[in-house]
Parts: sequence; structure tokens; C-alpha cells
Amino acid sequence: MTRTLLTNIGTIVSGDLSNPILAADSLYVRDGIINRVGRIQELGGLPTDSVIDVNGSTIVPGLIDSHCHVVFGDYTPRQNQIGFIDSEVHGGVTSIISAGEVHLPGRPKDPAGTKALAILAAKAFQSFRPGGAKVLGGAVILEKGLTESDFEEMAREGVRLVGEIGLGSVKSPEDAAPMVQWAKKNGMTVLMHTGGTSIPGSDTVTADQVIATNPHVACHVNGGPTAVAPSEIEKLIGQTNYAIEIVHCGNPKAMILALELGLKQNALGRFIIGNDAPSGTGVIPLGILRVIAMAASLTEVSAAQAICMATGNTARIFGLQTGFIREGLPADLVAMDTPMGSVGFDALSAIEAGDVPGISMVMIDGKIHVWTSRNTPPAKRKAKAVDNLSGN
Repeated sequence: MTRTLLTNIGTIVSGDLSNPILAADSLYVRDGIINRVGRIQELGGLPTDSVIDVNGSTIVPGLIDSHCHVVFGDYTPRQNQIGFIDSEVHGGVTSIISAGEVHLPGRPKDPAGTKALAILAAKAFQSFRPGGAKVLGGAVILEKGLTESDFEEMAREGVRLVGEIGLGSVKSPEDAAPMVQWAKKNGMTVLMHTGGTSIPGSDTVTADQVIATNPHVACHVNGGPTAVAPSEIEKLIGQTNYAIEIVHCGNPKAMILALELGLKQNALGRFIIGNDAPSGTGVIPLGILRVIAMAASLTEVSAAQAICMATGNTARIFGLQTGFIREGLPADLVAMDTPMGSVGFDALSAIEAGDVPGISMVMIDGKIHVWTSRNTPPAKRKAKAVDNLSGN
């Protein structure tokens, strides 16, 4: 049994948009699970193996990248770069969701090959955590010829995702809709490309095409990388109940429009945040943090709300057992503070000023994977391990 007490926490962001800030200053983690959330007066007497003094900084749930084009291992052939997932962990990301292993060189496009690719990627990432990150891999790319029995087989073998529709040979709603129903019947979460053409072979996808196909997630409504027209974004937010994804590798003006519409229509609970990288835009280790900062500094979305969009909202849409600071869930936690030199007095005010916060700790399943991020600016106040509650 391992028991860790995190104390002297300035602010705890819950991940729950309906109650984003918790009235607590300490967390008790036992065997990788959040066991207690409360005040030091309540938790200080519990038996511990280690104590982490958060030093007044902010604790948030591990961030979730809702849109990543992984392939195998911690390597991207799109940018010929090793270690990009580990770098995301240094940006506070503890969970990553595949939007399709589309960048695999020689990617098979026949039914048997695309099915095999999804199963292999799903199984590989079940056994491999680059940098400690939990990768939900194996997002099947829809190709003509897939049958209902194929979806049943993939589900049995651990495939939980349909990669963004539009990247394979199945593009029209007429072809895609039956497969979407098969996927949903087998418990898969379905993503669909939205906006302009992203890679050779893909098509521009309109709001009406998304609605006719009926996925769970309208991917990158602000463009991947080219956004649909404002009226299309308004239709997706106002006339559907799909998850609305905004991404770093998209159009920032369209992102602001989407968020303003989300605020106006009380729809922020449907918003999730992804990178849509690796892509032609590159590899973006701090992409999720940057979208959070843009959302909170350029719109009326608060920093805590933006963090919830990148944590609890995404966990709920994809059925993940993470994304919230809640008793009984895995201890995927990030300590962050205002970066040195920022006008912000803590992580949340720095984010609302447009600054990326400094990360001093990333914990996944109760285990520390990062002490002091190599990618963020230095945090003004840093979490540290101490011998006892006096801080020595």
C-alpha cells in the first residue's frame, strides 16, 4: 500500500463544470486512487508514506488531449519525431485520445487491413504508456466494405473509437451512417471531421453532413486546420447535442466565435479541447494549455471552466475513469502556478491574462512522472516532496 498526502494547496480545480472549484486544501491518495478530498485538519492525521507540499499552487486534474494522431509507440512519422507524447506529459496531459492512426506509412485501406490496424493500435497502447500517459488508441478509420460483424469483432478486441469520419474512403453520410449505428451499438465513441480538407484524400465536411451522419463528436469546429463558416459553427452548437471540439491546430478566430456561442447558449458542458497534432502544424507539447489560455483570456470563459473543458468534459464524453478530482478516481493530478514574470498571482489568474502556467508536478495513478516541466516556463511556487507536515 502506498499513501501520499498532498497539502498546502492554494486552489483545487475539480474538472466538473458545474462545481469547478473545490473547498479543500489537501488530497489523500492511496494506491494510486484519490481516497479523500478535504482540509488538512481532517486529513493531516492519516498515515502516509510521503507528503507533497504544493506550496500554495494550484492542483488540476490531468489534462486530456481529445484529438491526437498517434501511430505506434512514442513516434510520429508525420513530423519524424520521437518522444512527442512524453513531451505532452510535460505539458500537463495525462490522457490522450486517438482520432485515427491515419499517418501510418502504407496505411492499409481495405476492410481487413483497417480493422487489423485499429485492433493492433488499441492493444499496443493498452500495454504502453509513453511518459506515463494513458493513450486510448485504435480509432478505426472507416473504409468501404466494413460490415457489422467487423465492428462486433473490433469491439470484442478492445477498439473503443471510430476515427474522424472523412479521413478514409467512407465520406458521405449515406455510406457512413450505417457504420455509425454499428459502432454505437458496440459501445464505440464516434468522431467526425468538420471543416476544410486536412490531408490528401480527405474532403470538406459541412454541418449538414455531420448532422446526417450523427457522430458523438464534431471534431475541430474551429478548423482542422480550416474552419467551416460561422453559420455552420452556429448550427452545430445550436441545433445538435454533439460534443464540440476546439483544437490548437485550427483557426483561433473561429475558436473564439465557438466559445462565445457556447457561453450564450449555455453549452460549455459540450466543449472539449484537443491538439489535432501531430499534423502539418507540427507537434505541440503545450497545445492544450495554450488553448486553455486563449479561451480564458480572449473570451468570458473562466480559467477554471476552460480547464474543466480539457478534463472532466472530455472524460465524460469518452467514458474515461479520469478527468475529475473526485474520491474513488485515479490520482491523475497536475500542480501548476503562475509562471515567473507573469502578472498573474496564481495559475488561474495567469491563464486569464493569457499566460501558460508553470508546471511543477505531474502525477499519474499516484506516481510522480514529472518534477518541474521541461516545456513550461518555471512556476513561481513549486510542489515538492517533504519529510513531514512541517515542510522539512
